[in-house]
Amino acid sequence: MEKILTVEDLNVSFDTYEGEVKAVRGVSFDLYKGETLAVVGESGSGKSVMSKSLMGLIPEPPGKITAGSIHYKNRNIVNMSKNEIRKLRGSEISIIFQDPMTSLNPTMTVKNQIIEGMITHQNLSKKVATQKAVELLELVGLQDAATRIDLYPHQFSGGMQQRVVIAMALACKPEILIADEPTTALDVTVQAQVLDLLKDIQKQMGTSIIFITHDLGVVASIADRVAVMYAGKIAEVGKTEEIFYTPKHPYTIGLLKAMPNLNNALEELATIPGAPPNLLAPPVGDAFAERNSQAMNIDYLYEPPLFKVSQSHYAATWLLHKKATKKAEEFYQQQWIEKQDTVDYTAESSINDEKLIEVRDIKQHFKTGRKNIIKAVDGITFDIRKGETFGLVGESGCGKSTTGRTLVRLYNASSGQILFKGKDIHQKSKTDLNKQIQMIFQDPYSSLNPRWTVADIIAEGLDIHGLYHNKNERLSKVYELLETVGLQREHSSRYPHEFSGGQRQRIGIARALAVEPEFIVADEPISALDVSIQAQIINLMRKLQKEKELTFLFIAHDLSMVKHISDRIGVMYQGKLVEIAESDELYRNPLHGYTKVLLSAIPLPDPKIEKARKKNTIEKWARELNSSDLREVKKGHWVACTESEFEKLQKDINEQITTT
Repeated sequence: MEKILTVEDLNVSFDTYEGEVKAVRGVSFDLYKGETLAVVGESGSGKSVMSKSLMGLIPEPPGKITAGSIHYKNRNIVNMSKNEIRKLRGSEISIIFQDPMTSLNPTMTVKNQIIEGMITHQNLSKKVATQKAVELLELVGLQDAATRIDLYPHQFSGGMQQRVVIAMALACKPEILIADEPTTALDVTVQAQVLDLLKDIQKQMGTSIIFITHDLGVVASIADRVAVMYAGKIAEVGKTEEIFYTPKHPYTIGLLKAMPNLNNALEELATIPGAPPNLLAPPVGDAFAERNSQAMNIDYLYEPPLFKVSQSHYAATWLLHKKATKKAEEFYQQQWIEKQDTVDYTAESSINDEKLIEVRDIKQHFKTGRKNIIKAVDGITFDIRKGETFGLVGESGCGKSTTGRTLVRLYNASSGQILFKGKDIHQKSKTDLNKQIQMIFQDPYSSLNPRWTVADIIAEGLDIHGLYHNKNERLSKVYELLETVGLQREHSSRYPHEFSGGQRQRIGIARALAVEPEFIVADEPISALDVSIQAQIINLMRKLQKEKELTFLFIAHDLSMVKHISDRIGVMYQGKLVEIAESDELYRNPLHGYTKVLLSAIPLPDPKIEKARKKNTIEKWARELNSSDLREVKKGHWVACTESEFEKLQKDINEQITTT
């Protein structure tokens, strides 16, 4: 295969107040024409820094490429002038950024932001560029693209903003597309559409893709090869099947084991203990040694090279040294046994019949013009019992986040009623309500004060409610919360812009937990986190729920994780609830067509299954969804259906019971 990009011994550092952070440490890899190389690893592992280096996007200062080369078409990007890189950027190498809101200009319409690159690099007229922009938005799944193209970024949901960013990146048909967590903010159905779109573009144009993600299901679906990064280095690289079926590095094995299994209701997800090392002072030996329970003495003394497993498979672990054969056999056999002999721990439920939250026919309508009204939430009713986790899933723009914000009074409902412990939330003072109800926001960057240190951000609730008067106790609580969400004590003195997207999300979670609320609205709380930290956060939420009888509204588009944490799940579409059922019941026996579509779109961490299966589409259901009311077809299982459909569903259920 033809090499289109070669990276050799790339080193990238950042100067901070505490010293030099060595974010990327000697990374080398090749990218071939027409292939998709997935780069996975924990947030802070150097994935995004490495990808931005390829386009000359490292801010200097404080960042700098200290060593190495990036060869593209016989040119070294590291040595290019700013003008040369500017011409290259967007036209030949393009990037889809992780955080859509910070990569979109809030003062420009979506249309102007998309056509800007086409007019500059392709010399198109504004009329032709606008038509192509509409087509691109339709391709990435944006409804009413011709109408919405004249709107501003803040008028879109997080998922819709991400679609706009993807359209911008594809506008000039680049040869290399760097996708930095491009589907993080998207629900599974749109994610499937975007992945299929990227595959189609790749086939048509021979585009090479560097796909950075923490979702191993997505990796299994789209990648030809996978590079696993840890602490600024490549820990393992190989073909997708080699990484998933015969992983060699303990870190890779840990990531794969942390993925939730749809068929098992495990009490706890497998996690990787500890946290990544501080790259202000990288460890002497194997960077993963401190988190590896099976680490050998040599792991603490010398850094392992990339050992060859096959022509395409390499791993940086001393287990592959010829003198460690016996240890390696024991280790890999043990991992295989643990993976196969998964035990089903069924926890005794702490849910009682007391209704903590009662939502009655809530509507949330927004005016976008004199006559135009968006019905974000259009008459939904549900209860959340004390001690339970109620999952809310659906496509971006369906009203999930709006529902959550309405429950914490960030929005006043257009109509309907919300009761907390039997009392209308509007009769409570904001201060009292905020002590009892907290929210974890979807966008970590815009919800953190950029002028405050992490310590002050986390302790804000403690200060407002006067929970800690002693400075030492206050700081100890901050340290405890940081460690709880997988961060380190020294992070307390830093500012939000010094963190990756996943790390900022953890700060937001720590802030919400600080005042020990009774009810937490978690709006996509794990969407920006890698799988190992996702597992830690989910386990943490379940642990806190048991210990303190916490209640959660868990909003997400990752249906496998929603199933794992939720007791009951509500499925939303276009502002309405179309199905409500207990978690296992919904996944085992989905009754609404839209729910079936969502479940079919869940990416599975198995390359053979993922690449063979076909996903359903929602077109044939779209016309019927909003015309039906919720009806209880069996105890606890509600479905939006017509009277005739209701009778048919009950008949089918009765036949199943009789047959059983």
